Amino acid sequence: MTDKNIFPDDWNEIISVLPGASLLQTSQWAEVKAKMGWEAFPKLWKKEDGKVEAAALILKRPIKIGAFSSGMSFLYVPRGPLMDWENESLRDRVLADIADFAKRQRALFIKIDPDIPVSFGEPGTEEYRENQTGQNLLAYYQVHGWLRSPQQIQFANSVWINTEPSLDDLLSNMKQRTRYKVRLAEKKGVSVRRGSPSDFEPIADLYAETSKRDGFLIREKDYYLDVWQRFYKADMLTPLIAEVEGSMVAAVMIFITGKTARYVYGMSGPEHREKMPNYLLQWEAIKLAKEKDCTVYDLWGAPDEFEESDRMWGVYQFKRGLGGEVVITPGAWDLPVHKAGYELFIHSLPKFIDLLKKTRHK
Repeated sequence: MTDKNIFPDDWNEIISVLPGASLLQTSQWAEVKAKMGWEAFPKLWKKEDGKVEAAALILKRPIKIGAFSSGMSFLYVPRGPLMDWENESLRDRVLADIADFAKRQRALFIKIDPDIPVSFGEPGTEEYRENQTGQNLLAYYQVHGWLRSPQQIQFANSVWINTEPSLDDLLSNMKQRTRYKVRLAEKKGVSVRRGSPSDFEPIADLYAETSKRDGFLIREKDYYLDVWQRFYKADMLTPLIAEVEGSMVAAVMIFITGKTARYVYGMSGPEHREKMPNYLLQWEAIKLAKEKDCTVYDLWGAPDEFEESDRMWGVYQFKRGLGGEVVITPGAWDLPVHKAGYELFIHSLPKFIDLLKKTRHK
């Protein structure tokens, strides 16, 4: 593994066949983040015969204090690295190489959050069971100086739907009430079509409306238009739009990487909510995943704590009704390279995040 940051022309094709292939490890994501001050370092690990067995898109971000550069930086591997995590010798080599790279870059720390389940099923239920591969990763972290990060960027938990069964079975796997609402939407005149870039502006406006109504923070419109354009052009994004009498009432943005489809953005307006357009959208997304030969439909997010007080609880009930399984991952872990600097950064981070939230609200 070298320190060069040159993307192979076939980077996306290379990572698409690796376990855990994610949109956050693609060259398109590196391009999006480059506009926000991140530098990308794509890394590959190969067998003796030249076949790639692991990959990591490592992002580097300088740390600024106000408008001034601190001369420091940190590294992040979003939803990576990608490899067969059951191969512990490969895991150890890749993580050691990443740690060495962080030292050569003189970063304060490096953060990773691979999509590796540590358990399946909701804790405290009969469905709950541990996944040994993920448990072994947790043990590795603790032995080699990694710390659970106080800054969790991606959702640690999610709901995955196995899309390999037939459509009839997938529909029957839904909770009865969810299945009823899918059919109700069809009876009430909701239709779903696949969108194109000409729909991105109104979808972004609907997303902004949704964020205000539901009280979550989003970025500026141009950010989403840029992301959607890049992934649509690369044939990794399909917008699904629910309409009533020709008017958009809801939409979802489905990203496809390798064998996984992901529901990353969802938006809806106040009109015709009683016609359950969001349920029909998800059914169409499941069908899209099968059409694209995906084996998993990732619903992108579940509660941190599986209790009604969690901010994700209501959305989680909706997702669980679709027939998926809870997946719990380790979340983000940091490896401090310069411990004193890391501690200072982590202690100042909450104040910075509070300031950022106030700025975005304004």
